[in-house]
Amino acid sequence: MSEDKNIKTSEPKTPTSNDGAANVVAKSLYGGGEKRSGGGRPPRRGDRRDEKKDDMEQRILEVARVTRVMAGGKRMNFRACVAIGDKKGNVGVGLGKGADVTMAVNKAVNKAKKTMVNVPIVNETIPHEIFNKMGAAKIMLKPAKKGRGVISGGVTRVILELAGVKNITSKALGSNNKVNNARCTIEALGLLHKNEKKSEKKAEPEEKQK
Repeated sequence: MSEDKNIKTSEPKTPTSNDGAANVVAKSLYGGGEKRSGGGRPPRRGDRRDEKKDDMEQRILEVARVTRVMAGGKRMNFRACVAIGDKKGNVGVGLGKGADVTMAVNKAVNKAKKTMVNVPIVNETIPHEIFNKMGAAKIMLKPAKKGRGVISGGVTRVILELAGVKNITSKALGSNNKVNNARCTIEALGLLHKNEKKSEKKAEPEEKQK
């Protein structure tokens, strides 16, 4: 009897007209076996994040190969200095290290996003003149008239363009190190304040004297 059961189960099942009708009904109800007209998955939250990332433009200021001496020998790494900005007053600089250039750049971008600076822009230039010193690096920034353009060079020019400043005059002194000059420029832009705040600070001591 067991042999007869095995023979029955091994026989192929012939499709009938009723089975075909049932499959058509199932497909129409549950959408089985049909591809979407779009040809892909619907947009998710990850797609929206990609759109936001496109607003931030990034520039690689410097890529260097660094070595670290260990007990077993030398370890080679890459160091990347990256500047990011949206050309609307927000700009940042980050420094990252990694086993390859891509890893170093990603780390630098993440650090730059955490240290963003908001630059006050008045008539496409900075509101006032400023001089900043960080270590051996010195930077001087002066406002310029409309149509003057960005008169600068090196990493300072890249940072000012990412910040959205269209007219400015600058001068870097004391050091040729790109990382130090970039940090000094970011610190100088962070020390800028609008004319309204400046006038309020001047008015306070006058009121105290009265």
